[in-house]
Amino acid sequence: MAAPTLLLLALLLPVGAWPGLPRRPCVHCCRPAWPPGPYAWVSDGDPWRRLPRVRPTIDIEILKGEKGEAGVRGRAGRSGKEGPPGARGLQGRKGQKGQVGPPGAPCQRAYAAFSVGRREGLHSSDDFQAVPFDTELVNLDGAFDLAAGRFLCTVPGVYFLSLNVHTWNYKETYLHIMLNRRPAAVLYAQPSERSVMQAQSLMLPLAAGDAVWVRMFQRDQDNAIYGEHGDLYITFSGHLVKPAAEL
Repeated sequence: MAAPTLLLLALLLPVGAWPGLPRRPCVHCCRPAWPPGPYAWVSDGDPWRRLPRVRPTIDIEILKGEKGEAGVRGRAGRSGKEGPPGARGLQGRKGQKGQVGPPGAPCQRAYAAFSVGRREGLHSSDDFQAVPFDTELVNLDGAFDLAAGRFLCTVPGVYFLSLNVHTWNYKETYLHIMLNRRPAAVLYAQPSERSVMQAQSLMLPLAAGDAVWVRMFQRDQDNAIYGEHGDLYITFSGHLVKPAAEL
């Protein structure tokens, strides 16, 4: 009975109450033994204050898992603004020679010419008188009217014109090469006891519908040009040098 009584006393009595045993210091059960927390209050005399504080670190590489699979591709974004033009690139190589094309249409060249003459002499009967002609040498497309003594231009361009006459003894020779109603050039010879050949030539730009002709001009003296039926002394000629389409 003594043994159970002693065991009950050992459990009920505190440690310091046992006779002959040293007293142990009291330790607060709520404070951990090591180490004190960052917010724990420590007195200057506390032995924990003299020890260095150690902060634990965790290597995140140890906790990193394996690389996952690629996700589903997202939608395409909106187009950005157009950027500035870039620098000019290098010149490329010369390409191969192409195939020969089909033959073109034949060149359509314009022509116009006339050459007429007068075998009979003529005396001026008025101040201004047109010179008619009676001999046709060249008259392309019938553009020269012999009776009226006029060439009517149908192909515009630059023309060369020439007039040749034979003067009459002791008579004045005064002629104009006319462009419509305007004198373009004059052929003149003074009265003389000898008759001579006189010539005048020029180039004129003619438009479609222009008329070229020869006019006698009488002043205070008799005006005449000499002619014979057997020979051709009086000629008036002209031809197209270059059409207006090629100027």
